[in-house]
Amino acid sequence: MIEFILPTTAVLTLLILFSLTEARRRRAALLATVAVVQLPEFASQALGNSREITVFLPPGYAQAGSRRYPTLYVNDGQDQAALHIRETLAKLFQRRQIPPIIVVAVPTNPHRLQEYGTAVCPNAQILGTKAGEYGRFLTTELMPAINQQFRTSHNPAEVGIFGVSLGGLSAFDIAWNHPDLLGIVGVMSGSFWWRAAEDETQMPPNQLIAPAMVRGTAVKPPLRLWFEAATQDEASDRDGNGVIDAIQDTLELIAELKVLGFIPGAEVVYVEVPGGRHNYDTWAEFFPHFLRWAFG
Repeated sequence: MIEFILPTTAVLTLLILFSLTEARRRRAALLATVAVVQLPEFASQALGNSREITVFLPPGYAQAGSRRYPTLYVNDGQDQAALHIRETLAKLFQRRQIPPIIVVAVPTNPHRLQEYGTAVCPNAQILGTKAGEYGRFLTTELMPAINQQFRTSHNPAEVGIFGVSLGGLSAFDIAWNHPDLLGIVGVMSGSFWWRAAEDETQMPPNQLIAPAMVRGTAVKPPLRLWFEAATQDEASDRDGNGVIDAIQDTLELIAELKVLGFIPGAEVVYVEVPGGRHNYDTWAEFFPHFLRWAFG
């Protein structure tokens, strides 16, 4: 009888290949627990364009009968892979760290700098001119269609909107203007530097728009808000106080929210990431933190 003895390096190579194959198999099985439905060419009359919407459904959705699910709308949905939406949901569901939810990824397009912003007015650089139309698209066209096709919750306290950077400013603006539809807001590295022009008439001229929106609101809307900013979001420090603008602008907005009556911890949360950057590596790392706070 002839025995074949593999060299040690060959054995190690086979073990590594087996381990990698098994890891891929387990990851594929995990991802498969979250179903993905594409809605191609979803048209908007408000914007005069269309985009492909991606809907992530939780495990057991097809078998759940009449059960309705909390729902999250995500701006910049074209970057769903970079944000690790499907994998993050699958892991959180598996660990039972959040209940089953539906996530709707809404992509942007070449008009992002005009569609995202504040509906009340453009900023000083004349950006955000279609923010009002984008808000109408999401609330009067997309949300009703999603509610009709999928078993989403109709309770605003269980419906949220999330965004990063300029998409985060958009998320805040839309929820602030539609608290009857949206009750949860998640913003990472929000573009709260958005400032009104010197000759603006709709908002206080030459002031940050988001805090001014809050100051101009008489009654606290029923919202829960989660903010993240990172110490390396940018380098700009306009007043030289040692705090970068991305953090200062977020903290100034939160200060106005507290004046209006929002309760720290329960209704407004701020997470500062030491060493974090203005990129999807940081945002994907802390996306699960938001989901656990919002829906856990």
